[in-house]
Amino acid sequence: MDLSTTYLGLPLKNPVIVGSSGLTDAPEKIKEWEKNDAGAVILKSLFEEEIIFEYEEVLKEVKNTGYNMEQFDYYDFVLKKKKLDAYLALIEEAKKAVSIPVIASVNCVYSHEWTAFADKIQDAGADAIELNMFFLPSDMTRTSREMEERYLKVINALTARVSIPVSVKISYHFSSLGQMIKTISDTGVSGMVLFNRFFNPDIDIERQEIKPSFVFSAPSDIAMPLRWIALMYQRVNCDLAASTGVHDGEAVIKQILAGAQAVQVVSALYKNRTGTIPAMLDRLSGWMGDKGYGALSDFRGKLSHVEAENPAILERVQFMKYYA
Repeated sequence: MDLSTTYLGLPLKNPVIVGSSGLTDAPEKIKEWEKNDAGAVILKSLFEEEIIFEYEEVLKEVKNTGYNMEQFDYYDFVLKKKKLDAYLALIEEAKKAVSIPVIASVNCVYSHEWTAFADKIQDAGADAIELNMFFLPSDMTRTSREMEERYLKVINALTARVSIPVSVKISYHFSSLGQMIKTISDTGVSGMVLFNRFFNPDIDIERQEIKPSFVFSAPSDIAMPLRWIALMYQRVNCDLAASTGVHDGEAVIKQILAGAQAVQVVSALYKNRTGTIPAMLDRLSGWMGDKGYGALSDFRGKLSHVEAENPAILERVQFMKYYA
């Protein structure tokens, strides 16, 4: 079976991408994923907030000592350079270590600052940049339109700086999700990832504290990206990749049937490590043989909204009596 595909214009030997995480923060780890048949890797994210928080901590310390605050252009530069240099080194070393595409990742929490790094990321050899964006819609003073414009502002700033492909990884928290996906796809990005997995809080009732929880996805989490990949297939001007809930070969097959060019996997790899991707590919290849498909393009989007025999089911939101 021909499992090859393209994503962001990059040739991939198969559609399974190791997503941005602690699994991709070192060259030796990335080499292992190539040995385990990954089609591409997305490096652990460079977090914009990490850089800004570092700067703010130094700002507090030096302000208390009575130093001239006009010197802070220097501190700003030094801290950013330190953080960026480590990330650039990761890109360069990863590119030397493997032959599969290496995609840089920036986790954006504000609407400024980090885009100045994009040209250096490109110069370091990254094959593409994934922009991981989620602005929690909890600011009651901002309208939905203002929040959406923040996304577009960052995307436009990034695509104006680099010539390598750019993908955007978003959440489903938009007032009009389909329209926003379409709008982002029209900005000139090469791909979109549906959807990112973000931090969720939980409560420890014994200590009466807020704590992090639900770190890993579950197989059932595939439902949301599956629906929206199927709904947006052939309605956007870029590639679509699926993320969250991809735990086995069947999930890979489902997302390609919905219209995905590729899938991103993280939680399943944390749980099972090596052997997971080969098992996914074996299931995919075996299923294709059983169904008489020779390539992914033979069935990609077959169950999308534009091609399914019963597309209305993709838009159903309420349970009917016989579903119960």
